[in-house]
Amino acid sequence: MKITLTGVLSLVILTFSLNAYSQSINSGKEFKREFLENINHTRQKGCTCGTTYMPPAPPLKWNDQLEQAAIAHARDMAEKSYFSHTSKDGKSSGDRIALAGYTYTGYRSFMIGENIAQGQQSIAEVMKGWFKSEGHCKNLMNPGFKEIGVAYYNTYWVQDFGGREPFSAEQQKLMKSGKYRVIQRSE
Repeated sequence: MKITLTGVLSLVILTFSLNAYSQSINSGKEFKREFLENINHTRQKGCTCGTTYMPPAPPLKWNDQLEQAAIAHARDMAEKSYFSHTSKDGKSSGDRIALAGYTYTGYRSFMIGENIAQGQQSIAEVMKGWFKSEGHCKNLMNPGFKEIGVAYYNTYWVQDFGGREPFSAEQQKLMKSGKYRVIQRSE
């Protein structure tokens, strides 16, 4: 009986530990390092997304604002039981990313993207799935994306991508002198 009780106690502790892990936001140094290493390894060598060969792309860098947008969306999906790029309140990934402070103001070009997944138990598993999916893979390999933020919360994974290019020193000089104006479009 004591052996069974110990076995049950171990199972209870293991179950509690797994539940505690899945309820937390994973974004520590090791989490970030493993994601960047995995993605950048593939970006460095290039890969085939569906039937499209994607050539090597520059490495992605971690961005805390994109991470905050990813955390908010992963948590929202988990707490409201849905799986979509559009939040229950109607916000798009662009809305969430802008709310986190990642905006186009002051940049020559701007682009964003998002990958989501649910149910995978590890970084390796979710990355394998994203690289096997043509659209997700193309986001991962897009050379226009320069930065990334990723979150995992209660079985939900969110990757937010961003690509911003600053104005050149010459363009900035012309803007300050009034000889160059930036006109922003609203869509």
